[in-house]
Amino acid sequence: MAPESVCDYPRPPAVKPDARRVRVEFAGVVVADTTRAIRILETSHPPSFYIPAADVRMDLLTREEHHSFCEWKGQADYWTLNIAGQIVENVAWSYPQPVKAYAAIRDHIAFYPGRVHACYVVDERVTPQAGNFYGGWITSEIKGPFKGAAGTQGW
Repeated sequence: MAPESVCDYPRPPAVKPDARRVRVEFAGVVVADTTRAIRILETSHPPSFYIPAADVRMDLLTREEHHSFCEWKGQADYWTLNIAGQIVENVAWSYPQPVKAYAAIRDHIAFYPGRVHACYVVDERVTPQAGNFYGGWITSEIKGPFKGAAGTQGW
């Protein structure tokens, strides 16, 4: 892919299918592996990758009671990962009933790359977006500045 600047991403966010291989790993286990991801592209954010639930080890995830609300996509549900007693709360999120413009991400799971051991786009290991709220995946094809670090809340 050609280099992308997150400053050129739109608001409201764009929905882009992505056929590259995307993987999520934890404790030596491949938790998700797909060539059918959807990237959400929003101004000042690295992309979030939404993986079809059919390509996720859903047997390792438990839906939490915790929710949040996105002004664009609607109510998000959160997921806990449990692999051999290693538990990571809020490891991923999903939109079971997204607003119409984001219907493509229904039945998809998005992982926080900083809460698992590794995420990959093709064979490039992802750098997590800074901060505890956002779940962007930073790769060499993405240029900042990125929202998420201390002092970036208001822009």
